[in-house]
Amino acid sequence: MNLLQDPWLPFRLKDGSEQTLPLTAIANPDVVDFALPRADFQGAAYQFAIGLLQTVFAPEDSDEWHDHYEQKPSQEMLQQAFDKAAHAFNTSGDGPLFMQDFDDLEAAKPTTVAGLLIEAPGGNGLKLNTDHFIKRGIGAVMSLEMANLALFTLQVNAPSGGQGHRTGLRGGGPLTTLVMPQNTDATLWQKLWLNVINREFWRYDDPDLNSHLVFPWLAATKTSEKKGLEVYANDVHPLHMYWAMPRRIRLQLDDGEALCALTDKALNKSVSHYRTQNYGTNYSGTWRHPLTPYKWNPKKPDEEHLSAKGQSGGISYKIWDALTLTNKNEGQYCAHVIEHFYAIERDFDEKLSQVPRLWAFGYDMDNMKARGWYSTTLPLFSISPKHQEEVLFKVKDLHKLSSDALWHCRTQLKSAWFEKPGDIKGDFTFVDLAFWQRTEAIFFNAVQNIITNTEADEYSLSGEQAGQWLRSIQRITIDIFDEYALSELGSERSMAKRIKARRGLTAWLYGGKDIKNFMKTYEIDAPKETT
Repeated sequence: MNLLQDPWLPFRLKDGSEQTLPLTAIANPDVVDFALPRADFQGAAYQFAIGLLQTVFAPEDSDEWHDHYEQKPSQEMLQQAFDKAAHAFNTSGDGPLFMQDFDDLEAAKPTTVAGLLIEAPGGNGLKLNTDHFIKRGIGAVMSLEMANLALFTLQVNAPSGGQGHRTGLRGGGPLTTLVMPQNTDATLWQKLWLNVINREFWRYDDPDLNSHLVFPWLAATKTSEKKGLEVYANDVHPLHMYWAMPRRIRLQLDDGEALCALTDKALNKSVSHYRTQNYGTNYSGTWRHPLTPYKWNPKKPDEEHLSAKGQSGGISYKIWDALTLTNKNEGQYCAHVIEHFYAIERDFDEKLSQVPRLWAFGYDMDNMKARGWYSTTLPLFSISPKHQEEVLFKVKDLHKLSSDALWHCRTQLKSAWFEKPGDIKGDFTFVDLAFWQRTEAIFFNAVQNIITNTEADEYSLSGEQAGQWLRSIQRITIDIFDEYALSELGSERSMAKRIKARRGLTAWLYGGKDIKNFMKTYEIDAPKETT
């Protein structure tokens, strides 16, 4: 099977039906999305298709980018482009195989193919019978199509594997951020093309599609048993980032009837095992993957830049600025595709008609353990480059005051609940989640006001706008405290403790130093305290 020539990916059509079609179907006007059985596979399919388009069909400049956005290429034109790299996308047979080690790894002991799934219990979990919530045997048999997608998903997300099994180029469990049309029923082509960067914006040498510097599986792996064998960004072609391969893996294809555990489809050929060898490619140093934001210590710019990762509690507006804005002085890069959107939007704002959304997704990893998968959409705004720094600083002011309000709410809840709140180290992320969810709408309303006012060369927020935001933060914070601390009466002694904690919270919300400074800055009249 060849991933660029044969039908293998399931697609969702406008009428709601699903069909398995060749990859050129991304240019079919009736195709609106992929239709994969797992959320991480869905995200991986987008990364696969975007990486392929960037590798073999990247537009030369912004005009060509817009031409293809407005008028998608024919499937025949796409197939001609894909054929240039088809030799690197075989999944069975002789010669190099997609995302598989150049060596056949015959000496390695076969292991169950379920191990390609990031959340699958590891060998130690199976031995100790600790797989209570994610059971052994998930994905025990896969079709060749799903096994290759599982393999690609693992390679692009590869967490710490222990014993020399290397992490991905972006580190374990990176966040991926994509630009998505506002209209969820837009064609799949538009969804993908918004994340392909024109060559005038991102300059790199023409890729040699027969080279391991682009597709690493075309040559023997540079193994990493010892120090000094790391691979750095300047060692490979920039497009290598889409196809990085930290793990040494060979799939074992079996003949005979079987049932795919992921799709329930009957098979004549299946994959139930793979062989793996440790000490694969050890990606090191600073990279800038086009689909991922990065951060670093601005006081130490030569230190390694770290990719954004999934965190406990999910993806919320508390990291929105890091996902959407670049500022070297603050030590943050948004993904290159987001920067490209700003440039394209400036040139074609009327033709794009609606400002797209940001789709962010990724695993929350605790070393080798997957704690969760998060996927969410957040607003993108039209912000001219000359105003981005000012907008960023004002947004960070809102973030800080919001975070401080949450901290005081959480702290006073502990005081209301426990005799010795300082000793309590339990999980309070449910409080954080409630706060970020309930304050999201007012935050983005304030951001829109900041952008509109800044673009008009006015003060970032009017006194009325700033006051409305602050009063909403105060009200929501107190509401959350009351729900969790005062929802039941309890004893007279416990009620006195809870009332005292509430007074401590309101004292900061209406009289804290940071609150007073915010009110002074925006000339907000002192509100009355909520009773």
